[in-house]
Amino acid sequence: MKPSNFRSEETIRDLVSGLQTSPLPPPRQRTANIAHAPGMIHNLTPDECRLAVENALRYFPQECHAELAPEFAQELRDFGHIYMYRFMPRESLYAVPLQDIPARSHQAGAIIHMLLNNLDPSVAQFPEELVTYGGNGQVLANWAQFRIVLNYLANMTDDQTLVMYSGHPMGLFPSTPSAPRAVITNGMMIPNYSSRENYDRLFALGVTMYGQMTAGSYCYIGPQGIVHGTTLTVLNAGRLKLGTNDLAGKVFVTAGLGGMSGAQAKAAVICGCVGVIAEVSYEALKKRYDQGWVVEMVDNLQDLKNAIILAKKAKKGTSIGYHGNIVNVWEMIVQHLESTGELLSELGSDQTSCHNPFNGGYYPVHYSYDEAQEVLKRDPVEFKKKVEESLRRHVAAVNKLSDAGMYFFDYGNAFLLESRRAGANVNRPGDNDPNSGKFRYPSYVQDIMGDIFSLGFGPFRWVCTSGNPKDLEKTDKLAEEVMQKIIDEGIPKQIEQQYQDNMKWIREAGKHKMVVGSQARILYSDQRGRVALALRFNQAISYGEISGPIVISRDHHDVSGTDSPFRETSNVYDGSAVTADMAVQNCIGDSFRGATWVALHNGGGVGWGEVINGGFGLVLDGSDDAGSRAQRMLDWDVSNGVARRAWSGNDNAQTTIRRAMEENHKLKITVANKVQNRDLLENLKF
Repeated sequence: MKPSNFRSEETIRDLVSGLQTSPLPPPRQRTANIAHAPGMIHNLTPDECRLAVENALRYFPQECHAELAPEFAQELRDFGHIYMYRFMPRESLYAVPLQDIPARSHQAGAIIHMLLNNLDPSVAQFPEELVTYGGNGQVLANWAQFRIVLNYLANMTDDQTLVMYSGHPMGLFPSTPSAPRAVITNGMMIPNYSSRENYDRLFALGVTMYGQMTAGSYCYIGPQGIVHGTTLTVLNAGRLKLGTNDLAGKVFVTAGLGGMSGAQAKAAVICGCVGVIAEVSYEALKKRYDQGWVVEMVDNLQDLKNAIILAKKAKKGTSIGYHGNIVNVWEMIVQHLESTGELLSELGSDQTSCHNPFNGGYYPVHYSYDEAQEVLKRDPVEFKKKVEESLRRHVAAVNKLSDAGMYFFDYGNAFLLESRRAGANVNRPGDNDPNSGKFRYPSYVQDIMGDIFSLGFGPFRWVCTSGNPKDLEKTDKLAEEVMQKIIDEGIPKQIEQQYQDNMKWIREAGKHKMVVGSQARILYSDQRGRVALALRFNQAISYGEISGPIVISRDHHDVSGTDSPFRETSNVYDGSAVTADMAVQNCIGDSFRGATWVALHNGGGVGWGEVINGGFGLVLDGSDDAGSRAQRMLDWDVSNGVARRAWSGNDNAQTTIRRAMEENHKLKITVANKVQNRDLLENLKF
């Protein structure tokens, strides 16, 4: 629905009218009192700076160049990138209901709905830089692209496809109604050039973009998605590592309250534990507090320690947001342990944007937030040095607490990878190889969630494009009914546990006010559940139980959407964890099985060059065609990843893919034959 601050001076019809150049809109400065992306460090030569301006001017006719060239040059000097602030919308964006979007194709209108949601200030981390989350995960690279993309989507028909090259709208191409309405790629690189240094340079030139996972594919639903993932992760960490289903009085310490990381406080409360989350930006912390996602705010370490002790005794689920650096928090907990023998935290992790540590993704303990911003801009070499020192201190404190019994896990933000690169001791005992892919602390995929992925479970999402909360309430009830029916029909005990967890989640989601932005929901489901949910939603739209189309999607962080050796495929042990066939095949396969749009990205939560993601969006409109598309595409979207994991030797995946073949005789998978006699291999001489 429309936010309370919505003004009518710029309507959705204005937004989709295209790029205004005659006359040009007046120059604009970015808004002073909101959060902005840190300035980028690009190291372009003077000739390359001129090329960057020339590249930006390509969107405008010759008569505009004299006015825009010096303005774009100034943006490049000030921010390391040309955002084209002059062309920003005059008011806050939000997920305009589909019925109010003037689009010739309702499928394209649904994409507009999703794209606008990604730039809603209540959703986006840095909305004026088009950054949705993760410090640099962008929807588009500049505001000219935004204007052109919306115009293309509003005017396209169902026999056209919009092609997107790293934020750049290459154009509308003739296709067919069965083809995707949009095909998106972000950051695709020749492998030898996929380095962080090249990214900074190419982003400054305006020729590539970091789309994270669901930012650049327009499928982000606010922090609700990661709330659910974090809830399941923490619950399963309790079961597997602490030996309990009851986390009352247990303390989970972590960092980050920006985009994705903003979910951690809410997840802790749902799990019933005490969440302690450090955040260096007061604005980010206050935003989550005002949204009700953080229960309590403190700004000094003594008050924090007192609050943790009281919360442990009370054994009530709560969250404490600390305005300050996480390194100070860990060192305070170490000091308390050494002076009293009491371990204040049972679980620990990190959700800073550590995939981007030297451009504002991780702030060194030596400075306040504002001081760090100044050092980053004035002396990036010194900033990098302090970040590396901070990471070493960070790890040293965590190591002491781990030795005392705390369970620490890497939550997929490249924390361990960047800590090792900084010289921190994150190697396993006895492993002195600095290039080892093994760490002292496991990825949460390896230790907690990997086997769940291998069962075919992953983050299934839906968005009610009507913008009507009653439609979302209806889908919650339908989802509970669908899952209960599957349980009643009989499923293996291990799978039933996952269904029960998600039944609890869907019953609680509405009470916890998860919606930020679009009317969206998420749960984890396997292939059978995803298909059943999609078909039931589609039927409800057809029957008029739900008033408008629903977009289904998922986080790329799933059973088959992502190849990432330090996260999603970290529990693939046949040597293929660094290959990307699965994600690429995922995107290609979704595109011809019925997806409304598909996306393929280089980069994600673990950083540029470290991961390839494939994703999709599919519009359910109540038609038989939509139901058929959902059946075909979701069957593939899950089985692709399960088959790959089964081939790598995962027992859960092998069981799951065999069951899938029994249910669908058209599915034929090459099944791995395991070596049972390990001595055969051990006795080989090399």
